Amino acid sequence: MNSFTFSTAPSIVFEPGASKHLGALAGKLLGPRVLFVTDPGLRNLGLCDPAIAAFAEKGIAVTLFDSVEPDPSRATLMRAVESCKSASITGVVGFGGGSSMDIAKLAALLAGSGEDLDEAWGVAQAKGPRLPLVLVPTTAGTGSEVTPVSIITVGEEEKRGVSSAIILPDIAVLDPELTLGLPPAITAATGIDAMVHAIEAYASKNSNNNPLSKMLAKEALQLLGANIEIAVSNGGDMAARSAMLLGSMLAGQAFANSPVAAVHALAYPIGGTFHIPHGLSNALVLPHVLRFNTPDAAHLYAEIAACAFPHLAAEKDDQSRCDAFIEELAVLSSRLGLPTRLRDVGIAKAALPKMAANAMKQQRLLINNPRELREDDALAIYEAAW
Repeated sequence: MNSFTFSTAPSIVFEPGASKHLGALAGKLLGPRVLFVTDPGLRNLGLCDPAIAAFAEKGIAVTLFDSVEPDPSRATLMRAVESCKSASITGVVGFGGGSSMDIAKLAALLAGSGEDLDEAWGVAQAKGPRLPLVLVPTTAGTGSEVTPVSIITVGEEEKRGVSSAIILPDIAVLDPELTLGLPPAITAATGIDAMVHAIEAYASKNSNNNPLSKMLAKEALQLLGANIEIAVSNGGDMAARSAMLLGSMLAGQAFANSPVAAVHALAYPIGGTFHIPHGLSNALVLPHVLRFNTPDAAHLYAEIAACAFPHLAAEKDDQSRCDAFIEELAVLSSRLGLPTRLRDVGIAKAALPKMAANAMKQQRLLINNPRELREDDALAIYEAAW
């Protein structure tokens, strides 16, 4: 057995309604002055209000930073850091989807350490320390509440990541009530995103791929596969919403320690250039990347196929089970009402070569892919997805 390291959030709270008593759960940890990081949509919906009120009840002052955009920019991050400094913030809460949690992670790091962001990019480059940090997801997709990764858009199109155990939160608070209002399209895309995390973690070529990540990936796929269509068609089903949120978190734990690969690498130019949501970007290339990987990963995909789709256990051999698994994933996206072609989201065929070149910048991800992928392979995958 290979040596490995497994890191995750030291405390995880899973409880319907937990966000309504955040002050009691995390007030002592966060201190008297909290930066509350979220996005304008959640703020306008009032979804943040009970959590903010819970801090006020404990006499904790809240500075609201509610201007996080999808694919958040470096400029947004630096404004959050400045808010920390100007208000002498003692702790940070990230409340929302992956974008808000990513900003919260790095705001806590940069405000707590004073280090230069340009020295923190990449794997294990962040030095810390950081401010106390609590993350509260409102979607079942990114798993960002238990991952040591933050992705920021730099310039017009490029995405860069900080990956360090230092930015794992002190507490991850999972409240499935927060996901009840998610529209079907967002539920579908974020759910596929979580499934991608589990699939790529399981098959990752990273040297830290480990038995815990594999176990978590399988359990995540069982929860997600059994509940994603229910959650999309009946968004008020608390059991399905709870299973999706837990499955997303388990997939996050898996890929936090056995990192994702080419699906994410090829998704980033779709999101960075065309501002397609991350989960949908993953869904658009998922079956095509898996088909490319099949010569080296068919046995791995066969091992997890029946976790997501139990009827595939009847397939007679690894190759047929793998092929059926990929087809089921492709059909699932269509069944959930998601676009399935790049052209369906307004991407012109002429854009594909530049996208392939940009995807090759994601070497921190591509090195984890079970099959080596070059620029011409990336272009062929985009063409298949177009």
